[in-house]
Amino acid sequence: MSFSQEVKNEILRHRITKPCCNAAAAYAVACFGKYFDDRGVVLQTENEGVANFAQKVYRRCGIQGAILRKDRPTGPVFEFSVKQPEEVCKLLELFGHTGKETTLRIRPQPFKCQKCVQAFIATAFLCCGTMTDPEKSYNLEFLSTRHYLSQQLEAMLAEHDFHPHRALRKGANTIYIRAADHIEDLLTFMGAGGAAMRIMDQRLYNEMRNKTNRLSNCETANMGKSVQAAVQVQMAIERLEAADALSALPEPLRQTARLRLQYPDLPLAKLAQKFDPPVSKAGLSHRFKRIQEAARNLPAAAQTEKDQNDA
Repeated sequence: MSFSQEVKNEILRHRITKPCCNAAAAYAVACFGKYFDDRGVVLQTENEGVANFAQKVYRRCGIQGAILRKDRPTGPVFEFSVKQPEEVCKLLELFGHTGKETTLRIRPQPFKCQKCVQAFIATAFLCCGTMTDPEKSYNLEFLSTRHYLSQQLEAMLAEHDFHPHRALRKGANTIYIRAADHIEDLLTFMGAGGAAMRIMDQRLYNEMRNKTNRLSNCETANMGKSVQAAVQVQMAIERLEAADALSALPEPLRQTARLRLQYPDLPLAKLAQKFDPPVSKAGLSHRFKRIQEAARNLPAAAQTEKDQNDA
């Protein structure tokens, strides 16, 4: 089962208790179904529970509708419809429509309380909403072929600070929300608190995983720098040793060179403890820099000594 279906099933378990909210839910079925005009209302869905829900909310409004199952290669589709002329008259009167409107718009009459808006938006999601699995990405969408209805739904969502956006994709108006915290708030608003909690858990997991990866990458980079620095120091010491120049260094540097050759893989902090008395990590690093500087100056010193011998 997809995450979208899980969200819809959770919304379906949320009971609508007030008659006005029930009428608002029925209105959403009409607005976001396949069509709504003087022929009646038709909603097609792959979720049988959504079709049963639509039939139930209409029955509570005193309007009878039928459910038809249509088998297709991709799976069954359930069609809820209200087509009987006398029932169509009832629903048009209930929603304040004539059925002859050239442009379908959401009318304010069906909304009697704040929870009516919740029932309307939740039912709109049941009819035309999708939700991406939070393990992949955060994205909640409403799709409709009706331009003005989409604009109005976007405004309703924006009014409740869910920060929706709208785009036209392949002829369908898409209202989408991609911020995880706003999706969590909307799911809770629609009665899918469990789905909202799952997104919260996934967000915490993703943040922890990303933090762990950042720390691991940082440690790996630091380790690489430490290894590179140790190799450079060891090469400098070996170069001084090959030129028989170690004996010319001050005693602290000679001691440092001997210990580094003796413990080539020891980290800087642990190597500093091998001295008697121990030296600081910063002090040991300074000694290494002086050894490397002596190695870099070695060719010039050797050339000067050669010129003096020739003279």
